[in-house]
Order: sequence, then C-alpha cells, then structure tokens
Amino acid sequence: NDVNVFFYCSHFRLSVCNVSERNCEALSSVLSSQSSSLRELDLSNNNLQDSGVKLLSVGLESPHCVLETLRLSGCLISEEGCTSLVSALDSNPSHLRELDLSYNHPGDSGVKQLSARLKDPGWRLDTLRYVESCCSHRQSVAPFTLLRQFSAVFFRGGKG
Repeated sequence: NDVNVFFYCSHFRLSVCNVSERNCEALSSVLSSQSSSLRELDLSNNNLQDSGVKLLSVGLESPHCVLETLRLSGCLISEEGCTSLVSALDSNPSHLRELDLSYNHPGDSGVKQLSARLKDPGWRLDTLRYVESCCSHRQSVAPFTLLRQFSAVFFRGGKG
C-alpha cells in the first residue's frame, strides 16, 4: 500500500503533485493513525478545494494527529474549507503551529475565524500565513504573516 510510506516520514512535500480527493482521504487516515510521525505536510498548489480540505480535517481533528506545519497555499480553498479547518483544529488545537493559506479565498469570515484562534491560549497555532490571490475581490497581493505575539495589536480595531 502506497500510504504506508507516510508512516515513516516526518516531512512530506506534495506541492504541485496533482493531489486528488482520494489522496486526501488517504492522508487523513495517516494523520489520524497512532503510528504516524508526520509533522510537516506541504500540499501547496494542488486542486484540493473545500472537499479535499474537509477530508483532511477528519485527520486533523484526531487526537493522534501530530502535524505541526500544514501548507495549503494555492489550493482553491474558500470560506467553507476554512470553517472545516477551524472545526477540526478546535477539536484538537494542541498540535498545529503553522498554517499557510496563501493564495486561497477564505473570505473575511474564514480569516477572522482563524486569526481569532491565534489569541486562544489553548491553540498552539502561532503562525498563520495568508496572501490574497490577485483574482480576489480586493485585488490585493500584499502578504502578511500573523504571529501570536502581534495578533492582538493587528486585530485590535477589528470586530470579533
């Protein structure tokens, strides 16, 4: 079984590898396995969409998941996918330290949901990367990285 290779890896880069929904299901089962040692997963620039993120989220919410870094840059994720991620990480907030959602379309609600978690001491997440796609409604490409120590200052004037 090709999935077995993931059990022996701590870092796996699948950027621009045409990762499918079926692959997301397999990755989810690896993330939720007691024998997985996967700590970093890069799925950037794959057509995961919200359906793939929902499948990955099942693995992320597992108490056995030890993933610390998840890169999902350019994966066509919308607000719905962000909601799935937040829900999964609310179930198991103690492992993920870094989340890259650059070049996706999480909408204001998705960004607010995730950035609010930076202030939550129960969450281990301390880095959230997001760069708007040039095709988004705001036409902005200015990158920002939100760090836990700066999140209160950055979001002080915002709602929620």
